[in-house]
Amino acid sequence: MQRRNFMGHMSAGLAGAGLAACGGSNAGGTSTKPTFVFIHGAWHGGWCWSEVVRLLAEQGYPALALDLPGHGITAKFPASYLAQPQNVAALSTEVSPLAALTLNDFRDYVLKVIRGLTQDGSGPVILVGHSLGGAVLSSVAEAAPQLIRRLVYLTAFVPVAFQTVLEYLMQPDFATSEVPPLFVADPSAVGAARINHNAADAAYVAKDKSAFYHDVSDAVFPAIANLLTPDEPIQAFTTPAGATAARWGSVPRAFIRCTADRAIPLAVQDRMIADADAFTPGNTFVQKTLSTSHSPFISNPPALVDALVLLA
Repeated sequence: MQRRNFMGHMSAGLAGAGLAACGGSNAGGTSTKPTFVFIHGAWHGGWCWSEVVRLLAEQGYPALALDLPGHGITAKFPASYLAQPQNVAALSTEVSPLAALTLNDFRDYVLKVIRGLTQDGSGPVILVGHSLGGAVLSSVAEAAPQLIRRLVYLTAFVPVAFQTVLEYLMQPDFATSEVPPLFVADPSAVGAARINHNAADAAYVAKDKSAFYHDVSDAVFPAIANLLTPDEPIQAFTTPAGATAARWGSVPRAFIRCTADRAIPLAVQDRMIADADAFTPGNTFVQKTLSTSHSPFISNPPALVDALVLLA
């Protein structure tokens, strides 16, 4: 093959690959598989979706896992959290470096990304949110419903009956959650919900694991704990999501229930599903169920990917 022809074929191939990676159209004009965008929950980062993204890629689905501001590789830690040995008293009073962040900051960050994806030809994305990430999903969908093909709430908050996550945390059916007892500081004083994943107290670490990862082995959990961030800005819990029936309620949505969840009890998950379906009776949740803890992206990623593919 002559050099000019070879370069022409190569350029065309690379252009097609770029479109496919963004969920664009192939040369025949048929749509490729939709792009998944993943939003992590509190104290996590985009890293938690890595195995899910890999398994989706094996089936030809483009996917992107985001670090919300102050999380993942952009994480900021209280100095007392990283100190060795830890000063537990200081950790209970040090103001969080994330205290100024709000749910609106998370929303705007995600909007910028999915606007870029859709402008590049991916088409509306499937937006998946875990736990606190559900409030981000609702806020993003309210702002730009046209950018979203489907919302997928993975054992996630769906602020409808109450517009803030904090209000759900205060309800009687949330009393069995194992998460609030883990807080090591007054959220109103430090500006964050703070969990000491780096604790020297083995009993406390066991409770931390039980709340989020009880179906993950003890050998695996230390690597996970090392990636978790201690602070979740309190304003992510107190900022209203602002969901309306006309905008958020117009987007197709699904809820993946986790029956062994000790962080968001199953009764709370089912209540949020029922409240949202009553809010938009013409557009109700498609439901899937996994027999896992709060974190199936680590404990059973193949089952989670199977559910996501069915929703695509």
